[in-house]
Amino acid sequence: MSSADLTSERDLPQRDTAGKGDLAPERDGPRDTGMDDASLQRWLTQTWRTPSGIVGALSSVDHKIVARRYLITAFVFLCLGGLNAVAMRIQLSGPRRGLIGPDLYNQLFTMHGVTMMFLFAVPIVQATGIYLVPLMVGTRNIAFPRLNAFSYWIYVSGGIFAWVSFALSMAPDVGWFAYVPLSGPEFAPGKRADVWAQMITYTEVSSLAVAVATIVTVLKQRAPGMSLDKIPLYVWAMLVTSFVVVFAMPAVMITSTFLILDRLVGTHIFNPAEGGDALLFQHLFWFFGHPEVYIIFLPATGMVSAIIPAFARRPIFGHLGLVLSLIAVGFLSFGLWVHHMFATGLPKLGASFFTASSMMIAIPNGLQIFCWLATLWDGRPVIRTPLLFVFGFFFIFVIGGLTGVMLASVPLDLQVHDTYFVVAHFHYVLIGGSVFPLLGAAYFWFPKITGRMMSEALGRLHFWLAFIGFNAAFFPMHIVGLWGMPRRVYTYPAELGWGNINLFITAGAALFFLSFVLFTFNLVHGAMRGVPAGDNPWDAGTLEWATSSPPPSYNFARIPVVSHVEPLWAEREAMPVATGLRVDARELLISTVAEARPDIREKSATPSIWPLLAAVAVGATFLYSIFTPWAIVWGAVPIAVTLIGWFWPKGDPEDEE
Repeated sequence: MSSADLTSERDLPQRDTAGKGDLAPERDGPRDTGMDDASLQRWLTQTWRTPSGIVGALSSVDHKIVARRYLITAFVFLCLGGLNAVAMRIQLSGPRRGLIGPDLYNQLFTMHGVTMMFLFAVPIVQATGIYLVPLMVGTRNIAFPRLNAFSYWIYVSGGIFAWVSFALSMAPDVGWFAYVPLSGPEFAPGKRADVWAQMITYTEVSSLAVAVATIVTVLKQRAPGMSLDKIPLYVWAMLVTSFVVVFAMPAVMITSTFLILDRLVGTHIFNPAEGGDALLFQHLFWFFGHPEVYIIFLPATGMVSAIIPAFARRPIFGHLGLVLSLIAVGFLSFGLWVHHMFATGLPKLGASFFTASSMMIAIPNGLQIFCWLATLWDGRPVIRTPLLFVFGFFFIFVIGGLTGVMLASVPLDLQVHDTYFVVAHFHYVLIGGSVFPLLGAAYFWFPKITGRMMSEALGRLHFWLAFIGFNAAFFPMHIVGLWGMPRRVYTYPAELGWGNINLFITAGAALFFLSFVLFTFNLVHGAMRGVPAGDNPWDAGTLEWATSSPPPSYNFARIPVVSHVEPLWAEREAMPVATGLRVDARELLISTVAEARPDIREKSATPSIWPLLAAVAVGATFLYSIFTPWAIVWGAVPIAVTLIGWFWPKGDPEDEE
C-alpha cells in the first residue's frame, strides 16, 4: 500500500487527548499516519458516530443517514402520488362515472402533480446524490452537513403540510402549475392556492440547500488525484444538476411569493386590470419548469452512465463527450421554457427561436445515447436487473424525445395543446427518462446501502410488469389525445367513443401500479433477508465500492488517492491512500478545484439538534403566513433564536479563533 503523507503542523491548535485511546497524542492530536487498521477504525468510529437516543438520532449530520431518510420519505410520497393516479384512472375508465366529483378530482390531479414533481422526483434524485456523491469523490461527509440535515426537515414538513391539507379538503385544486388568474384572489377564494404557494416556496429552500452542499462537496472535497477529467459521470451529472437548481429554483420561489402577495397583501403583480401581467406568471414559472425536467433527467443519465460500464465490463465510451453533453443539456435547458407557451400568442420570431432551441437539445441527448450504445457494443454485457431497466429507459425515453421534437413544432403544438397527447409525452419523458433509470439504480446501489442483495428473479419480473404496464397505460394516450380528449377533465360523454381506450389505459395503469407493489416487497425482503452482498458485488470501478457495504460512519478509514476514472479497476491490488488527517476530530481533506491537489484540512460539523429546531420554526412561520402576513414578522423571532443557537460557538477553540 503506497501512501501520500499529508501530515502538516501548520494549522490546528494543540489539544490534550491523553487517556482517550491507545496512542499517545501528537502535538495537535493523533493522526492516521502509521496507525494500525484496528486502532484507526476504533478512533474513527468514536469520532464520527451519531449519538444514541432519540435526540441523538434527530441530531445526526451523517450524509448517509440523512439520505436514507430522504429516500424513504420520497418513496412514501411516490406511493401517495401513485394512489392519486389510480383513483383518477378509475374515474376515467368509463364515460360518466360518478365515483369522484369535479372538486375532489381537481384536488387529486393537483396533488398528483405537486407530489410527483416537488415531493418525489427532485428530492429522490438529490437524496441519491447526498448518499453517493461523498462516497464517489472519496470524502468522509458532505459539505455543510448541518445545512444538509436542515434541508431534510424542511422537505418533510412541507410534504406533511401539503398532505394534511388534502386530508382536510384544503388541498390546492389549481394544477401543479397554479396559473393565474385561476389561482388569483378573484377565482380561487379560500386557502387552497395559498397552500400551494407556501408549500412550493419552502420545499424549494430544501432543494437549494442540497444543491449548494453538493457543489461544494464536488469542487472542494474530492480525493487527491481526482482531477476534473477523472470525476465519475454520475458526480458530473449531480454537479451540473445542482447548478441548474441554483439558477432555476429561485424563479418558482419568486413566482409563488408574488402570488401569495397578490392573495394575502393585496398587491396586483399578476392583475392586468391594475397594471400587472398575468403572462409574467407563466414566464417565471416555466423558466423554472422546463429546467425542472432536466433537474430530474440529468441525474438519471448519470445513473445510466454508472450502470452501463459496470455490466458492460469496460470503461464508458466517450467520457469527455458525455461530460460536455451534460453541460450542454444543463445550459440549453434554460432556453426552452417558452415552448410551453406557444398557445399564448407569441411573436413569430420568438416562437421560431424557441422552436429551434427546443429541437437543439436533442443533439447532446442523442450523443449520450450513442455513447452508451457504443459502450455496450464494445463490451461484454452481463444482463442483470439494473441493465434491464436501462434498456427500458432507452426504448421509452426515445419515444418521449421524438414526441418532444413534434411538440417543439408550433403548428402541431397548437393542435394537441391541452390534450392527452401532451400527458403521454411528458410521462414518457419523465418516467422513461428518470423513473426507469432510478429503478435500475435502486437495484444497483441497494447492496451498498444495505449490505444485502435484492432478489434477481423478482427484479426481472418487476421490470417486465413495469415495462408492459407503463406502455399499456401511456402509449394509447397519444391516440386519445390526437382524437381530441382534453386533459384535466373528470369525465366525458359516451357518444365521443373514448370509453374502451380509457378502460385499456386504466388496466395498464393498474399493472404499472402492481409492479411497484412487487418492488416494495423486494425492497423489504432484500433489506431483511437478502443474501449478503460483500463490498463490491458487481465488480464496479468507482470509489463508493472501495469501502464496506454498508459504509461505516466515516466512509473511508484512509482517504484514497485516485489515478483513473475507474480507480478500482486501475488499482486492483491495493488502492493508494493519503494519510495525515486527525482521528480525534472530524477532519476533512480539502483539495484544489481543477487538479484535486491536497490543500488544507477542515473540520466537519458535529451532530446538532438546532437544524431540526430551525426547520420547525421556519415551517411554522410559513404555515401561519397563509392566514396573516404578520406571521413573517412574529416568525422571525423563533427563527432568529434557532439560528443563533445553531451558529453559537460551542467552546471549540477553532470556533473561537
